[in-house]
Amino acid sequence: MAMQVCAGAMLMCSFGVAPAALSVLPTNRVMAGGPPAATIMDHIPVVNIPPFGMCTSLANPTVAAATTAALGVLTPMPCVPVVPAPWVPGAPTVLIGSMPALDNNSKAMCAWAGVIQITVPGQFTVMVP
Repeated sequence: MAMQVCAGAMLMCSFGVAPAALSVLPTNRVMAGGPPAATIMDHIPVVNIPPFGMCTSLANPTVAAATTAALGVLTPMPCVPVVPAPWVPGAPTVLIGSMPALDNNSKAMCAWAGVIQITVPGQFTVMVP
């Protein structure tokens, strides 16, 4: 069984250079091992998913422009994730505020070609099927 993800969970992007902590607003009033429990809808950039330091994806326009200006040498630029869709797949059998719960096997796709995954769920006591 997968672990329920909550506020403070550590995230990593495949094109980011540093991990980031998931922020979950306590709007659903459901806690998981202490902190607020996350749902698949907790995917809003900067509000829920903070930047991952620097971005190394050439699909990111700022990285592409800086790399072009450096005559083709990959030049990382500040990361500003763009996550247009919810986390997938989540835990569809566990609903929090009528949305599927977020488990540690879920992934989010960044518009700049990165895959955001959960490295540490934030708590280790609540499991979801």
